[in-house]
Amino acid sequence: MSSLSIRLTPQTLRTLALGALSLGLYILLFRFEAEVLAFSTGGGTAFIVPIVIAFVFSFVHGAFTSGFWDMLGLKAKTRKEPKRWSK
Repeated sequence: MSSLSIRLTPQTLRTLALGALSLGLYILLFRFEAEVLAFSTGGGTAFIVPIVIAFVFSFVHGAFTSGFWDMLGLKAKTRKEPKRWSK
């Protein structure tokens, strides 16, 4: 019987922390949905609020996803030579 074992390396801890932070951000967003919507539609420079929220979510979730795939050992295929435009 094989068991799944995860070594708690700094990369693993970082990935778990980013996953927890990502989950927390989603919970907060859904919990305070009405408040965020009311504030961001208030006029003036409040239009920046959803943009900032999107950037924060994108960064945190992207960093978590990258670490998650690294933990599983999956890497993107890389080319040795850059793709050239044909003439």
